[in-house]
Amino acid sequence: MAFSIQEWSLIFSTPFVITLIAIFSAAAGVALTSLHALSRKLVPFGGGVLVGVGLFWVLPEIATVLRWPAAIAWVASGVFLLWALDRFVYPVCPTCSEHGHVDGDHDHCAADLHGFATPLLAAIALHAAVDGWSVAAASGVTHLSSAFVSAIAVHKIPEGIALGVIARAALASRWQAWGWCALAESATLAGAGLETSLAPHVGPQVLQALLAIAGGSFVYLGGHAIHGEWRRRGVGPAFVPALAGVASPTVLRLMSLWG
Repeated sequence: MAFSIQEWSLIFSTPFVITLIAIFSAAAGVALTSLHALSRKLVPFGGGVLVGVGLFWVLPEIATVLRWPAAIAWVASGVFLLWALDRFVYPVCPTCSEHGHVDGDHDHCAADLHGFATPLLAAIALHAAVDGWSVAAASGVTHLSSAFVSAIAVHKIPEGIALGVIARAALASRWQAWGWCALAESATLAGAGLETSLAPHVGPQVLQALLAIAGGSFVYLGGHAIHGEWRRRGVGPAFVPALAGVASPTVLRLMSLWG
């Protein structure tokens, strides 16, 4: 099916704006890590944001299609899948796995979250692609488009900041962190493009299953980041910023629903 230039511009204009929001938010997260007074608090905060996005954005979205029991099962399967890969295939943190991964001993790592980059960026890219697909699908539904697209755009802000913070803690330089974040978030555009050609052949259940894997990955990686800080600094320094992180996407979710 051929599209005119005008039709392609309409398909990609909104995903492009959402991608820019996510990239600038990730850049803000990377920049915030340079503030040393905040840097230690930002890692558990970013982990909390990932948990909040997984539980309070991704899970309810899946439940609208698959119902709550199935949605919970799918997100839990995403958590279990990443746990199994972490434990038996490729550890999230290869260095600390040599020193007792079960206990979460990250003190031997060269970076605060050494090894997080690959699974986190893969999960973000998958999530971004599903977002782009969803935005392109919603663009033709008048009663759904505005609220749905606004909700996706809003949640990109805390998600992007968390991505920038954790990517910077996992990678060697700010530019490297920002570049990989930008590449991962650009999958939004790929998802929008794929929707135009694959939507007739892919049912909503498949899309929700992919989203669940991404959401479960967020929950696992966010929890792993919080656990590592708990082991290093204790309950208070880990869980206070983590709870603030969980609250931020939750509040934005409620605001988008009320709007």
